[in-house]
Formats: sequence, C-alpha cells, structure tokens
Amino acid sequence: QVQLVESGGGLVQAGGSLRLSCVATGSIFSINFMGWYRQAPGNQRELVARITSGGTIYYADSVKGRFIISRDNGRNTVYLQMNSLKAEDTAVYYCNAVQGTNYWGQGTQVTVSS
Repeated sequence: QVQLVESGGGLVQAGGSLRLSCVATGSIFSINFMGWYRQAPGNQRELVARITSGGTIYYADSVKGRFIISRDNGRNTVYLQMNSLKAEDTAVYYCNAVQGTNYWGQGTQVTVSS
C-alpha cells in the first residue's frame, strides 16, 4: 500500500506561480511512476505531468514550458512547479503513484483568477 499526501494548492492570480508537493509513504520501494493529474468541474481527470523512477518526464501539451515536475527520492516526494498560471489551469490536482496499481492522493484545489 502507498499513501499520498498533497499540499501547496491555493488561490493565485493569472500569471502567478504555485508549487505542489506530494509525499509518498508506505510500500514505496517499487513505485514506477509518480505524477500529477487534474480535474476541472465537468471535465475528465487528465494527466498533467509524470516522472518515472529513472527520471523520464512527460508533460501534457497544455502545460509544456510552464510546469516543471521533479522528484526527490530521498524525501519520497514529487513536486509540481506551476508558473505562468492561467484561468484554465483551475482544477483539483491529484498526486498519482503507480506500483502495479494506481494510488491517489486526496487532491488539492488550485484556483487561478483572471
């Protein structure tokens, strides 16, 4: 079992920045992927960014050049630095870990005011 706890969401003006953090605890020794998804009202949950245990990174086209995902293996933490935020980035952001199955955090609200 893996437990994920997110932090760092909030309200920010368009053009601003936020950093999300996700700490993984439990049986974390063989996590393959860690990443961030988001879900806006009325929309499906979508992948924002993902990083593998080997450091390979994927970004959704909508966030390329603005968001940066990083992973601190010593702290079992994954970060999402979000810059140049837009109103359309408003969503609940969920941390995700894949270890044979998907594990999810509780979600953290990010609201960008225009």
